[in-house]
Amino acid sequence: MTDLLTPARMSPGDVARVGGAGLRTRPLRVFLSALGIAIGIAAMLGVVGISASSQEDLNRQLAALGTNLLKVSPGQSLFGEASHLPAEAEGMIGQIPAVTAVTAIGVTDAKVYRNDHIPPTQSGSIAVAAARLDLPADVGASLAGGTWLNEATHRYPATVLGSKAADRLGVHRAGPEQRVWLGGQWFTVVGILAPAPLAPELDTAALVGWPVAEERLGFDGYPTTVYARATEEHVVAVRDVLAATANPEAPNEVQVSRPSDALAAKQATDATLNALLLGLGGVALLVGGVGVANTMVISVLERRAEIGLRRSLGATRGQIRLQFLAESALLSLIGGIGGVVLGIGVTSLYATLQNWPTIVPVWAMVGGIAATLVIGALAGFYPAVRAARMSPTEALATP
Repeated sequence: MTDLLTPARMSPGDVARVGGAGLRTRPLRVFLSALGIAIGIAAMLGVVGISASSQEDLNRQLAALGTNLLKVSPGQSLFGEASHLPAEAEGMIGQIPAVTAVTAIGVTDAKVYRNDHIPPTQSGSIAVAAARLDLPADVGASLAGGTWLNEATHRYPATVLGSKAADRLGVHRAGPEQRVWLGGQWFTVVGILAPAPLAPELDTAALVGWPVAEERLGFDGYPTTVYARATEEHVVAVRDVLAATANPEAPNEVQVSRPSDALAAKQATDATLNALLLGLGGVALLVGGVGVANTMVISVLERRAEIGLRRSLGATRGQIRLQFLAESALLSLIGGIGGVVLGIGVTSLYATLQNWPTIVPVWAMVGGIAATLVIGALAGFYPAVRAARMSPTEALATP
């Protein structure tokens, strides 16, 4: 007799089948509710994935370019006046044992234009700078077209344009027929640089040889930026002595920076935007959870007869509660899986368009699924309790 009065236990498989049966009867409503969950998870996973892909791309760039480049530039005197580096700064920096390479540029007062008919005020904010022959190799820059200055061309009116400078001047290829009006005379464009991540000032510059800048452009010979490569294990130590080495008489008038730190700072700035986008994804996920709760409440109201029948056949309140919690969890799980797939797709598409490696952290995918299960449990709790509290007579009597 005791066995007849004891309700049968529901196995996990039974719970899943009962919960799934409730979802199959309302496919459109289930799809729309799951879509809300999917959008929230996809938004959050997309933000994490795109951020991780961007970080991996930055790490690969730094691995290729090196994090051992240091940049020395003049600062200001104690009276706020502009200072300059000594002409011997390059040679003195090169004497530091841990320094493996030194190069420099020197900005001139010359202006550059597409032709000699452009008004002087329309310079396009392009600097004209003298450059050493080893500049590209030392700063990790490469050519998008043409050639770099050499022992022959750096003494004659020849120039290499930075990537942005070339765009502003409307020069899209290098060659003998490509000329620009530089410093009141024609210079041949022998090369165009690709973007230089560690030396972005080169992107907006027209670079000429050091000798021709002194002979034809009135260049005073003082370097305005010195680039130094140091051995990886001594970068910090070299940075600490660079100011005093470059200008022993006034080390306080020298600025020393590490370009790779600027790239890392930019990444940290992007993280602020990522936090905002994660917040928006969380709001979308919350809205999706409200949609699931709404669907489950309506489901309880529509299925009173079913609840009453099951209760009259011996189902306990706990089993009814478990049934609706299972439905809510399955509904959220469907949305979560869809959101993970959508998030991976969005990340892959964006990373491919940006030529980045596609990185989707496993913890983000697992966390997304776990978040949907938690939301499903919370969203289905009240409807499940409400369904369990119905008495068989009340439920069967309700039309």
